[in-house]
Amino acid sequence: MYETSYNRVSSVTEAATALDAADDPKILAGGQTLIPTMKQRLAAPSELVDIRQVDELHGISMQADGAIRIGATTTHAEVAANADVRAQLPGLASLAGHIGDPHVRYMGTIGGSLANNDPAADYPAAALALGATITTNKGSYSAEEFFTGMFETALQENEIVTAVTFPVAQRTAYAKFPNPASRYAMAGVFVAQTPSGPRVAVTGAGQEGVFRMPAMEAALAENWAADSLGSIQPDAQDMLADIHGSAEYRANLVNVMAKRAVAAA
Repeated sequence: MYETSYNRVSSVTEAATALDAADDPKILAGGQTLIPTMKQRLAAPSELVDIRQVDELHGISMQADGAIRIGATTTHAEVAANADVRAQLPGLASLAGHIGDPHVRYMGTIGGSLANNDPAADYPAAALALGATITTNKGSYSAEEFFTGMFETALQENEIVTAVTFPVAQRTAYAKFPNPASRYAMAGVFVAQTPSGPRVAVTGAGQEGVFRMPAMEAALAENWAADSLGSIQPDAQDMLADIHGSAEYRANLVNVMAKRAVAAA
């Protein structure tokens, strides 16, 4: 076995100190990606810094400007059940309620999902479509700045995600085609009618992770209806291809999921 130390902290400051003092630390929040990765011997951190008991990282609140702030260690199940999220951003609540299975939803956290930026994760699509702000112990990032590639973000070494703030939108919805085994999105599309116009973000399908669909946004600006999307789809050359589906298949899925999301919104 690999030797790993466990450190449960009670504040962000304590967590930052522990991370800086360790040789090769990892943050433990929900552990839904990290623990399986360690079991498979694909990661061997020298120290786990458990932030689950840090009160300031937990909870959901409405801000003075109407935005919704969600603490980094808030679980998917809590996002899905929250009355403010369900009322103001029903697409986000629905997204959270269909992540993985009940075990994942009651353990996995929004901050962990965003920091990991799995190319098939759901939350990145919502963050990008809604123009969310990801706050850390060192500053903040717009969603456009935060996601930089597959499994890559703008986070610096030992930087801790503390919260994500979502502006409210007039309409929101999310539709995904899940892998039947993992429940990860083979193509997931989040649509939002924002004060600045329609925004469409895609996860699960692109070679570089989450991305927006300007052509769909322009079509929806003219007419918010599923039919207005016609045959608009991303270039298959930019799509993922694996044993579960070809690049062409995923490109078509993006179109189908976008139409479903628009109809739901």
